[in-house]
Amino acid sequence: MGPKNESGFQLKPLASERALERAERLANLLASIVESSDDAIVSKNLDGIVTSWNKAAERIFGYSATEAIGQPITLVIPQDRLSEEREILTRIRRGERIDHFETVRRRRDGSSIIVSLTVSPVKDAHGNIVGASKIARDITQQKRTQEQISILAREAEHRSKNILSNVQAIINLSQSDTSEGLKEVISGRIQAMANVHSLFVETRWIGAEVSAIAKQEFAPYLEEGHQKRIVMEGLQTVLEPIAAQAIAVVLHELATNAIKYGALSNTRGRIELAWSRAEDGQLVLRWTELGGPRVKAPQRKGFGSRLIEGTINPLGGKVLFDWRAEGLVCEIAVPT
Repeated sequence: MGPKNESGFQLKPLASERALERAERLANLLASIVESSDDAIVSKNLDGIVTSWNKAAERIFGYSATEAIGQPITLVIPQDRLSEEREILTRIRRGERIDHFETVRRRRDGSSIIVSLTVSPVKDAHGNIVGASKIARDITQQKRTQEQISILAREAEHRSKNILSNVQAIINLSQSDTSEGLKEVISGRIQAMANVHSLFVETRWIGAEVSAIAKQEFAPYLEEGHQKRIVMEGLQTVLEPIAAQAIAVVLHELATNAIKYGALSNTRGRIELAWSRAEDGQLVLRWTELGGPRVKAPQRKGFGSRLIEGTINPLGGKVLFDWRAEGLVCEIAVPT
């Protein structure tokens, strides 16, 4: 309320009083904004001594205002970055503003965070620079996310090139007497790769387990009434993606051959698939066909055999075919 005259009437506030009230309201508003900000807002004098410290600074750096005010700002600067503070103070004294300077700061618990700093000169009523205000935004998680995206992009590029390379190899090693036959052969081999890629998604591209790869290829023969035709035995073994893709293509080729000419071409044949780790760490997979039509060793390597060798050999692995009368035995060793 303003002052009253002798008759008791209210006098209008003086202009200076109104200006003072406006200044106080503005100061209170600015103080509220500073305290409620999600960014650390800190002020310091030209000697680098902290003069104010808001709630966000307490949360981000771990020091309370009582602990920080009166201390040098180097309290939160890693030893190997102290030169940055000297440079900042030098530029502030020249009246320069520093925008979005990304750097590392140290929390009270010793952990490091990445921050984006904006530093501005603070002037007194006469226009003299008396200190600096700092706004620090914690961008640690943002940087980690960007790094993860970059890593994923590089991995995606690598995987895409690997997939295309495998597809190209499959096409080069495929052959048939007719265009439709060639289309069917290539389609089946690429589908085998697609199947194993679905397993990679489940493990976030760690790899695929051998039995899971085999079950995909043998799915029609693992249904009720056919279990005894496929016998699988081996310890749980996860293959990294490149080896897993190779094994998927090889098992598809062996299964396709068995369906057309081997143990799965009649109602009595069966297949035994066993795998184990060799002393040198390689995966040794043994495919044995029994009960099918009598087998004669081919006079020359077929396209299927060349595909299997062309898939395994580039990985540093080995393939051995044993064309026994009672059925094909194929032993594969591949680094993992």
